[in-house]
Amino acid sequence: MPAMEKLAGNFFLVGLMGAGKTTVGRALARRTGKTFYDSDQEIEARTGVRVATIFDIEGEQRFRNRESCVIRDLAQQRDIVLATGGGAVLREENRRVLASYGTVIYLRATIDDLLLRTQHDKNRPLLQIADPRGKLESLFNERDPLYREIADIVVDTTQQNVNLLVSHLIEQLYVYQHPRQGSSE
Repeated sequence: MPAMEKLAGNFFLVGLMGAGKTTVGRALARRTGKTFYDSDQEIEARTGVRVATIFDIEGEQRFRNRESCVIRDLAQQRDIVLATGGGAVLREENRRVLASYGTVIYLRATIDDLLLRTQHDKNRPLLQIADPRGKLESLFNERDPLYREIADIVVDTTQQNVNLLVSHLIEQLYVYQHPRQGSSE
């Protein structure tokens, strides 16, 4: 097991809603001694209003403006783990900030897993429609190339235990940060 103190810098988690960014992010922060932030929760803390309400009242563009400000502010901190909103990568500015200030980890899951994990969550404004599967497929097709564009590491979260997934991710981060000391590839 790599020494945790050797995992330097910020870790930014990207991926679709339901991929596990918040759950994995909290566990990764605990295991690496970093501070955890969730961009949606930070927006809610700053505004005093739920993300779904911001979407309803201000619309998606105004929400994305708030999101960009939060990402820019948090990314400049040191030794954090940040779980971003699924749509954060839609703005080139956010992709540039994330890629510049830390290691970007794309948490990828199947549409079936994403649907299963989000089906009862009423705080997912984009999925409060008649065909959530179709919406997830559309979002995946639109965003997967953007996630891959900025990802330093891609992790499949499908049917994985969080603790095992985080242990595996820490090993990948160690190899990424210490390529000569890592695997024999």
